[in-house]
Amino acid sequence: MNITFIFFIGLFIALIGVIPPGLLNLTAAKISLKEGYNRGIMFSIGACITVLIQTYIAVIFARYLSNHPDIIEILQRVALVIFVLFTIYFLLIAKKEIKPSIERHTKSKHSRLFFGMFLSGLNVFPIPYQAYMSITLASFGWLQFDKTSIASYVVGSAMGTFVMLYMYIFFFDKIKNKPLTSQKNMNYIIGGITGIISIFTLINVIKEL
Repeated sequence: MNITFIFFIGLFIALIGVIPPGLLNLTAAKISLKEGYNRGIMFSIGACITVLIQTYIAVIFARYLSNHPDIIEILQRVALVIFVLFTIYFLLIAKKEIKPSIERHTKSKHSRLFFGMFLSGLNVFPIPYQAYMSITLASFGWLQFDKTSIASYVVGSAMGTFVMLYMYIFFFDKIKNKPLTSQKNMNYIIGGITGIISIFTLINVIKEL
């Protein structure tokens, strides 16, 4: 498989994973707003360094699971239930706006880099998310678990995370001026995405029955 294609798959998968307005992306935006653009970028770079490590761990785990199809079948069924629940939550239940708190005193660029790495490390969701998506991509023949493909996918995932963090930094003024509307629309987008993933997962489960 072409490594450029794999790179952009990783980028797109990561973009989807970072779309939800959470602690990481909103913190990057607020640091940029309160302390300056450069510190927001340094925070984002730090977060992406951790994402590199997390995604690599996830893909290696996915490679192990690919050699154990019996475990994959169980995980696919569990993932189907989880994504269906996520879809129901974001489309029908989620209403609250996320308001992360960040330190008000000024920090150096290097401290923001390490803060980004630390805060991203606290978010363990990318590991199971990327592991599942890697297995799914492999099942469609879009991802092989050789060193070159893994490296391309991991770098693409880190870049996708950075792009989304940068978008939050750039458009934060518009997001904060319309919090309820933006949050509501974002929930619908996330619910739609998880709904699509649920359909693909269900198709895979049915094929294996």
